[in-house]
Amino acid sequence: MASESMASAPLTLPVLPLDDEVVLPGMVVPLDLSDNDVRAAVEAAQAAARPGGGKPRVLLVPRVDGTYAGTGVLGTVEQVGRLSDGDPGALVRGRGRVRIGAGTTGPGAALWVEGTAVEETLPDPLPGSVTELVKEYKALATTWLKKRGAWQVVDRVQQIDGVGALADNSGYSPFLTVAQRIELLETADPVARLRLATAQLREHLAEQDVAETIAKDVQEGVDKQQREFLLRRQLEAVRKELRELNGESEGDGSDDYRARVEAADLPGKVREAALKEVEKLERSSDQSPEGSWIRTWLDTVLELPWNERTEDRYDIRGARAVLDAEHAGLDDVKERITEYLAVRKRRADRGLGVVGGRRGGAVLALVGPPGVGKTSLGESVAHAMGREFVRVALGGVRDEAEIRGHRRTYVGALPGRIVRAIKEAGSMNPVVLLDEIDKVGSDFRGDPAAALLEVLDPAQNHTFRDHYLEVELDLSDVVFLATANVLESIPEALLDRMELVRLDGYTEDEKVVIARDHLLPRQLERAGLEPGEVVLEEASLRKLAGEYTREAGVRTLERSISRLLRKVAAQHELGDRELPFTVRPEDLRELIGRPHHVPESAQDPAERRTSVPGVATGLAVTGAGGDVLFVEASLADPETGAAGLTLTGQLGDVMKESAQIALSFLRSHGAELELPVTGLKDRGVHIHFPAGAVPKDGPSAGITMTTALASLLSGRLVRTDVAMTGEVSLTGRVLPIGGVKQKLLAAHRAGITTVVIPKRNEADLDDVPAEILEKLEVHPVTDVRHVLEIALTPAEVPVGVAA
Repeated sequence: MASESMASAPLTLPVLPLDDEVVLPGMVVPLDLSDNDVRAAVEAAQAAARPGGGKPRVLLVPRVDGTYAGTGVLGTVEQVGRLSDGDPGALVRGRGRVRIGAGTTGPGAALWVEGTAVEETLPDPLPGSVTELVKEYKALATTWLKKRGAWQVVDRVQQIDGVGALADNSGYSPFLTVAQRIELLETADPVARLRLATAQLREHLAEQDVAETIAKDVQEGVDKQQREFLLRRQLEAVRKELRELNGESEGDGSDDYRARVEAADLPGKVREAALKEVEKLERSSDQSPEGSWIRTWLDTVLELPWNERTEDRYDIRGARAVLDAEHAGLDDVKERITEYLAVRKRRADRGLGVVGGRRGGAVLALVGPPGVGKTSLGESVAHAMGREFVRVALGGVRDEAEIRGHRRTYVGALPGRIVRAIKEAGSMNPVVLLDEIDKVGSDFRGDPAAALLEVLDPAQNHTFRDHYLEVELDLSDVVFLATANVLESIPEALLDRMELVRLDGYTEDEKVVIARDHLLPRQLERAGLEPGEVVLEEASLRKLAGEYTREAGVRTLERSISRLLRKVAAQHELGDRELPFTVRPEDLRELIGRPHHVPESAQDPAERRTSVPGVATGLAVTGAGGDVLFVEASLADPETGAAGLTLTGQLGDVMKESAQIALSFLRSHGAELELPVTGLKDRGVHIHFPAGAVPKDGPSAGITMTTALASLLSGRLVRTDVAMTGEVSLTGRVLPIGGVKQKLLAAHRAGITTVVIPKRNEADLDDVPAEILEKLEVHPVTDVRHVLEIALTPAEVPVGVAA
């Protein structure tokens, strides 16, 4: 479909210029005759009109910045009179488009031009796309008119049938610019003109919707603020009336922070800081977010027990009795707590409770394998001292703000865990257990271990500052107990601030006592059994501790007891077992299966690991306590194996170096030891540590590897009941190592009866329980030759055959 335009006969008309205005065909507009150009054009048209020849005609031409448009509108002067304001005016109606040609002459002072009328034609019938366009324009125009409330105009727009007339009707739209109207005027094709008018109207409606949405949002916000303001004023008025009704003064009420601060028992500097914050709160408005932050801070300060302290229980014998009743063994910790209470009592008797602003707190580090009772010991210490107990879990903490708190500028800021612990305890001298301090990590948020340096320093923590509080908090009267499994994971500067107490594990006798007095009653209750319904003989408990578990602590032992009681309870409910029932050692296999840990000495001699030359038993310390370590050595065939030393078992650098030292010592002192080491130059040596998936490191397996190699070369077996630990030097000296107590406990659990240790570690035997030393034959040695004399059995085959 295409619209067509054709030109008619030329017209000679006076020009009526319209400054920054556009009149489209079909529009009726009033014009002010006070304008000289308008008056001259109207008068020239009246002079040129013939009597009976019709109304005077003018050419309405838009003029923008002195420039005339190329297309005008033929207009007829309908009426000349006065406008509403009294000025002379004329009513002009637009008739049709005229293309402006050359200028010409005519009567009057007006400018005359020649023009050609533009006639519009459309195909009949109208194509469907044009019909849809007409419907769309009428719908958009109706929507816009209804929004403006021009209901009387809606019907007139709906009655317009012509495509061109409908497009020209948009000339009445006040939102169109002069440039947009000129574009409509100069678009001769009626369909294109209607499409242009539709696009202009659609764009305006979209802008209007956005503007209405913004205005609505703004109005809703203003209404909400006004409503909130009004409600708060009403609330204040209601509160005032209630105070007057009850005879209260203006300052009464829980919301009056100034009165609460003045009534609270706060230290001097804390009171000053709190009153400054109250002044800020009074100056801030109710809608200010700063007011909420200040209220939260004041609540935190007022809830802290600044001057609350519990009285210590100075009954030293009673405190020791409490510790003994709740924990078996652990004499080192019990003695340290007893010493602390005794010193506190003497200081209090002499009036030395506070010296130099510091009180007599304590910082202890309880280091030991899992399950030895480090965490539960903290609660027992608090019970014995008569203090409040708070546990702070530090495992996995990576944010420094968890210790020191957040700055108050952050949304949702909170004080650190230390301040929250004091607040939870309700006193300034609780027992705070810092659990799993060796599991503290660090990342981009800081290092919590560094933040603990001030907390755990008795010389500094009386002036501890939390980032949230920003006032000094006295922690010098707090007893801090830090627990850890691995000592090496604690930063050295932090460890230096704590008094180290090692918990190296329990002996078998202690485990039996713990199981009988603590674990069994607790598990009977959890299994729903009465104390006399299931009885475990002491021999059964000993077998559970010795053959079903092999650990430094008692967690696995407790799980074994729990499993046994569950099995008995289930059998009773099924009708397979009568209660009461006494569990004997021979009943354990039926109830919970076969033992998992049979001592090496209890096995058949042919099945023992040390039943062949080249295998020795060593002792090591892991994160789970002491353990037995076996070392295996072998020689490669001189024709097929490559010379050199091969090490397997996921060993660290220090242990690899110990193997090199052991081999070098035997090569250089083989003749002295009567070992055939001449063939070592051409044969490969392989040393293996079983449990290859477990990383191993450290120098303490030096004499074990030396003994294994000597056994291999000599063909002499290593005694099954002998285990050893110690570092070896190139000259054969046995050097000291660590963890003697844990290693001897592990040897006892494994059924070892003879242990070889360095002579310089003999002083560490004082820490080993007496009942363990009675069952072990300990040989302190200084030279590896002495080790070989103790560990190796007499030769049963000639040396040459073994080599």
